[in-house]
Amino acid sequence: MFRKLIFEPNKLLQNVKCVRTLKVHEYSAMELLKKYEIPVPKFVVVRNVDEVRATCKEFGETTESTDMVLKAQVLAGGRGKGIWDSGLKGGVKIVYNVEEAVNVANHMLGHRIYTAQTGDTGQLCNTLLACERKYSRREHYLAIVLDRSSGGPVMIGCQQGGVNIEDIARDNPDALIKIPVDINKGLNKKDALFMAHKLGFTHPDEAAIYIERLYKLFESSDCTLLEINPISQDINGKVVCMDCKMNFDDNAAFRQKEIFAQRDWSQEDERDVKASKAGLNYIGLDGNIGCLVNGAGLAMATMDLIQLHGGNPANFLDIGGGATAAQVTEAFRLIVSDSKVNAILVNIFGGIMRCDVIAQGIVTAATELNIKVPIVVRLQGTRVEDAKAILATSHMKILGCSDLDEAAQMSVKLANIVHLAREAAINVKFELPY
Repeated sequence: MFRKLIFEPNKLLQNVKCVRTLKVHEYSAMELLKKYEIPVPKFVVVRNVDEVRATCKEFGETTESTDMVLKAQVLAGGRGKGIWDSGLKGGVKIVYNVEEAVNVANHMLGHRIYTAQTGDTGQLCNTLLACERKYSRREHYLAIVLDRSSGGPVMIGCQQGGVNIEDIARDNPDALIKIPVDINKGLNKKDALFMAHKLGFTHPDEAAIYIERLYKLFESSDCTLLEINPISQDINGKVVCMDCKMNFDDNAAFRQKEIFAQRDWSQEDERDVKASKAGLNYIGLDGNIGCLVNGAGLAMATMDLIQLHGGNPANFLDIGGGATAAQVTEAFRLIVSDSKVNAILVNIFGGIMRCDVIAQGIVTAATELNIKVPIVVRLQGTRVEDAKAILATSHMKILGCSDLDEAAQMSVKLANIVHLAREAAINVKFELPY
């Protein structure tokens, strides 16, 4: 979220829920920090109240304080201000005894938390992170993100940590310290030390060592985001990473098998899970016009046109250049599984992808899935005439458009009609010319 605010302030599609990166739980990220000898508080992963009781006892015997912090493990930001369906407020709670810990756990485990990033569905919490409570003298913010504009990683710091960093980025951008990193050379000691000084660490030389280790972790793990908020100094000036968020490049799954094995599918959009299993490039959105396109650039342009004409895309779906008729059918199955979809726009430019394959997939999908919503199809390129013949002889009510702008306008109009009809509980049947 922070990366978007800094580098993509004018992004058109603000309803994106999912991105093509792996997100791991905080406890997985903390384990990686430990692996790279970066200091973190003592922590234990708990999944039921019995484990919470045992952890309280363990912490009371092995730590300086009996206080403990319980953190909800959900893959959504803003948990600190989240509201639970159990009535509890906040996804990060300090507890002072066993009874309080059990009570909080009972209000979190098996319940849904609602934050600014979860939407109306909320996020189910199955796991808690029980952390030793550390007393920070100062808290800072530190992140490393991939920045396309500079063609490499950027290290971002702020003297204020443990707060909503998005608000600081918006209200006081000068408070952010940004250092581009040459991806070929890596982070040098000079820049790490500079960041440590700018953040105000009591022992900057020590802090710089940990900053270098954080970059090494970022680089070697194929991260797209590594965020520590806060990175703290305890009462002795020692560095402690109190929280960690890490995202990883999906394209690196083949060489990061151990990390990708920790993917929690239960925390991801059900549509994205289905798309991944079908080998489709899919991102679920909040609109009502399903999109099926070949090529990421064309897919983005299609979504832009839909929004330009007052509509809202329900998804990004790039079927690529080598899709089969079966994959096209699966793509349609994925689109219509979203109850919000009121119309479908198919936009194919046949280069490697053959239009007749798409047409056959459309016919098969419309028949097998008994699709009720209108389908607008724009086909151009390889075997387009064969594709038109397949659609024409199928006797399916599919509206063909040769012009992309016209197709986008038509899909928006049809989606609006279906939306109004559904609100009025009217069964609208489309009689489109063959």
